[in-house]
Amino acid sequence: MEKIAILTSGGDAPGMNGAIRALVRVGIQHGFEMYGVYEGYCGLVAGKIKKLGYSDVSEILARGGTILESSRLPEFKEENVQDQAVKNLKDLKINNLVVIGGDGSYRGALALSKKGINCIAIPGTIDNDINGTDETIGFHTALYNIIDAVNKLRDTSSSHHRCFVVEVMGNNADSLALYSAIACGSELVITNKTGYDEQHIIDELIKNETVYNKRHAIVIASEKIFDVEKLAKRISDETGFSGRSIVLGHIQRGGSPVPEDRILASRMANKAIELIEHGENGKCVCLVDSQIVAKKIDEALTEVNKNNQMLYQLFEDLV
Repeated sequence: MEKIAILTSGGDAPGMNGAIRALVRVGIQHGFEMYGVYEGYCGLVAGKIKKLGYSDVSEILARGGTILESSRLPEFKEENVQDQAVKNLKDLKINNLVVIGGDGSYRGALALSKKGINCIAIPGTIDNDINGTDETIGFHTALYNIIDAVNKLRDTSSSHHRCFVVEVMGNNADSLALYSAIACGSELVITNKTGYDEQHIIDELIKNETVYNKRHAIVIASEKIFDVEKLAKRISDETGFSGRSIVLGHIQRGGSPVPEDRILASRMANKAIELIEHGENGKCVCLVDSQIVAKKIDEALTEVNKNNQMLYQLFEDLV
């Protein structure tokens, strides 16, 4: 009987458990023995691998995070570290591995695929920053968490003529900021692609009558671009708004995955099992125009996602 191991790596994302559950159940139905690798690539190198059955994945669909736990291992780039991981899998006669994570996790899977392990990657990250796929597992839940928080902030900001500067996750990616700005009716959005012009923001809050005459204002910004507290103070000092800053932080990662992430995780897991059945290697599962497809990992990582370019124009038209 062929064996498949499952590994989650990098930042956890709501919906990862849904993918694990679907992989185990579909895999068993198709005649595979299923194994879980605990603590990501660190656990793979340390040999933390355990057989999984139906009962191990019961009642996890609605849970956030990952029951397999996760980690980051920069040293996995080293040949000897990869070789140890391969040995641990081969010792258990496991020739197939499904990796759920971001682009760093993809690169680890690609490295193992070149060393004799049949690897399939599934995109799991709240940042929605993996090339080759329209959406990643976890993105919709994080987006919902942001929208829920901003809706609550809007209630209090309307009562005090406030401007909230809200920092959201995403690192160099812009999807969470851009999508939430559109969904929340934000007055301004700041990402690496828009650039940061502090004076322009102040001018908009003062000179744009449509904005100034509102009872409140919301500015949504991607993390690590500027000091949100400093901008909020300047808004208080120089505009008619009372500036406040808030960093949503890891609250965006938490909570039960929304239906979109549960369904996407299940569809992608099913495709991964299908690819392994057909002997595919070095492939990643992608959502393209609502269809689940497979691409070569190295090719997918070099693609450019143009969806957000159109959304920037939409945001400008809506403000």
